[in-house]
Amino acid sequence: MTSFAYHLLGRTGLRVSRLALGTMTFGTENGWGCDRATAQALFNRYIDAGGNFIDTADVYTRGTSETWLGEFIAERSLRDRVVLATKYSNNFHNVDANPNAAGNGRKHLIRALDASLRRLGTDYIDLYFLHTWDRLTPAEEVVRTLDDQVRAGKIRHYALSDVPAWVAARAATLGEVRGLERPCALQMEYSLLERGIEYEFPSLCQQLDMGLMVWSPLAGGLLSGKYRAGVAQGEQPVDGRLKTVAKIATPALQKMTPRNWAIVAELEAVAREVGRPMAQVAIHWVANRPGVSSVVLGATRLQQLEDTLPALDFELPAELSQRLDAVSRLAPAFPYTFIDAMAPRMHGGAVVAARPPHFDDAPWACSGGWRPSGE
Repeated sequence: MTSFAYHLLGRTGLRVSRLALGTMTFGTENGWGCDRATAQALFNRYIDAGGNFIDTADVYTRGTSETWLGEFIAERSLRDRVVLATKYSNNFHNVDANPNAAGNGRKHLIRALDASLRRLGTDYIDLYFLHTWDRLTPAEEVVRTLDDQVRAGKIRHYALSDVPAWVAARAATLGEVRGLERPCALQMEYSLLERGIEYEFPSLCQQLDMGLMVWSPLAGGLLSGKYRAGVAQGEQPVDGRLKTVAKIATPALQKMTPRNWAIVAELEAVAREVGRPMAQVAIHWVANRPGVSSVVLGATRLQQLEDTLPALDFELPAELSQRLDAVSRLAPAFPYTFIDAMAPRMHGGAVVAARPPHFDDAPWACSGGWRPSGE
């Protein structure tokens, strides 16, 4: 039986489920989604299990996800109960002649927010995300505009997704020093296969009181076990997201690499030892990483959701978690390698406070590197 736990999201009083329901699959326009009846069954199962955190975006299935979600919430009179999150930034109309039909700027932000409110059938959004950094709009414009929307009552809180760490830090600092609403969360890709955010983001979130939300905890399904090593990507299961994105020449979406297959093999072995499905173990691992507030679950079939909802209902023994850490750990990188090497000169041989417990799992912790005396 799944028992949901709730956390405060960042430096807010907003209580959210540690497992959120992602609705990018609500609709078939993306090539791997589900029909309306299945989407409603997924929504109802999540709500009935005790979840309250729903994640969507205006670009998901060209607006269908928001529309259906608004209808499902209204049919069960759940608007006050659910924490509803949506996003803006991207252009799903492919209007190439209109440069302001996308991006992070004020003009598009307000237009996109009003359109999302209409599709969702509500007069406010609980958590509004900047979906993707556009590399152009000043952080001052974004923070000021989002603060205006909070004051207007259109949104309750806002957050950032898929931005560099310096952008998130600047937005949080601008909000703090100018007395404006601050971003309360970051949503980033994070999984056993994609640990790149560990170089900066967990520490950033902990230092600036932002919750860390995880998308794609199963790496597009590769960590679920349905894809098999030694089989060409184009010949993998036909109903999967990775099958669809295999046609897209974007290196970031190509998951079937020798390194990743080694991680999948170790995950399968650990899952067998703990007696749990691979998907549950993968989600459990990432949900318990430093700084993580909530993990977004996606599904195209009810059984997939049933398989992942119990992901927090067991304990993963430390030695098994460490095996997953080891096989998926990233290489140490500058400047952390340099800082680690120079540490003896900065401490003069004195005993210093121990590093946080998770420090040695981070990619900047050099194997065999210096340790302060007394550790």
